[in-house]
Amino acid sequence: MTKDERKHYDRISQLGCIACHVLGFGYSPCEIHHIRTGTGAGRKSHWSKAVGLCPNHHRNGGVGVAIHSGIRSFESAIGMTEVELLAKQLELLGD
Repeated sequence: MTKDERKHYDRISQLGCIACHVLGFGYSPCEIHHIRTGTGAGRKSHWSKAVGLCPNHHRNGGVGVAIHSGIRSFESAIGMTEVELLAKQLELLGD
């Protein structure tokens, strides 16, 4: 992991779960999720295209809650695509 990558992930962690933020839940600790839009099957996006998601929004919440349980139902429930979540996160980070 590069110095820039580590710094970026630390800033994401300090912001917390972007989905919880958008839904008005406030801060919740997050995991790093690499957005899949624009990547090939089974490929991870560049580290700069990562968002912070709490365990429930990332992998544990089931269909309609967790992005890894179905991206379309996740995006519908959040009201934003993962690309829009990335843009919102970058805006909040001042990038």
